[in-house]
Amino acid sequence: MVDLNFINMDMLKETLNMFAFLAVELTILFLAISYFVGVLQHYIPPEKIQRILSGKNGRGYFIAGLLGAITPFCSCSTIPFLKGLLRAKAGFGTMMVFLFASPLLNPIIIGLFAVTFGLKVTLFYFVIAMGVSVIAGITLEKLGFEKYVKPEAYIAPESTGCGSSCGAKAPAVSKWRKIWNSTWADFKTVLPYLIGGIAIGSIIYGFMPTEFVASVASEDNWFAIPIAAVVGIPLYIRAEAVIPLSAALAAKGMGLGAVMALIIGSAGASLTEVILLKSIFKNQMIAAFLVVILSMAMLAGFAYQWIF
Repeated sequence: MVDLNFINMDMLKETLNMFAFLAVELTILFLAISYFVGVLQHYIPPEKIQRILSGKNGRGYFIAGLLGAITPFCSCSTIPFLKGLLRAKAGFGTMMVFLFASPLLNPIIIGLFAVTFGLKVTLFYFVIAMGVSVIAGITLEKLGFEKYVKPEAYIAPESTGCGSSCGAKAPAVSKWRKIWNSTWADFKTVLPYLIGGIAIGSIIYGFMPTEFVASVASEDNWFAIPIAAVVGIPLYIRAEAVIPLSAALAAKGMGLGAVMALIIGSAGASLTEVILLKSIFKNQMIAAFLVVILSMAMLAGFAYQWIF
């Protein structure tokens, strides 16, 4: 009984540490990325973003995927950049490609993937993640899922800072202040979603032991890959931790196909991200997002087992 209490205290401590860490990290990331996007929007007109990410000739989809691959965002920090694309009225399909590809193909994951699993497996992962992201973006656009974007997502929050109405002698710093005020207003609208998602994800992280994940997703279990894909979504794992954790699970007996599914499920989506997306998308679009990530995770897992 005493040992159990110690275990529970350790789990509680780990949960609280994860909550504090994620709350600070994601707050800083959200504010920094939102501000950066605000600066970009100040200097790059929306029309130019629309042209670059136009999906009419197919090039825009791949540009969006490559943009996702070079931006070191996790699933949650992708959201403010997505908000900026929405307000710039970039193509819906290309925005979806960026949403799917950015957390899965960021440089941190690709680098750790290559070191841990080798170049051949990394190339396989990259092709699956990029290919499914592009196909999903095109498909959702063709099916008219843009109607499930909330109208207010296209509108930037009004800044309370001093603008042109302050007179011609307003200091040059006022535009930076205006961008910050807009960023802060945007952050306050998503703060309840952010805190709620972090709390749920931290509880699951702290109280779900890796031994349990490995046992239900062993190579002998036919449902190992679907289970790993589903378990990965609530098990929010940072990019720096998902690959080492996956290697540890593989060492404990988890099948490599299930490991692949877990990586995509955990890196591609999280409860925190899903809750944050509720401030942008209607339920139908959130459901479609989850279907794409789960399908990608299972496709990668089964394909990996078949090829390798």
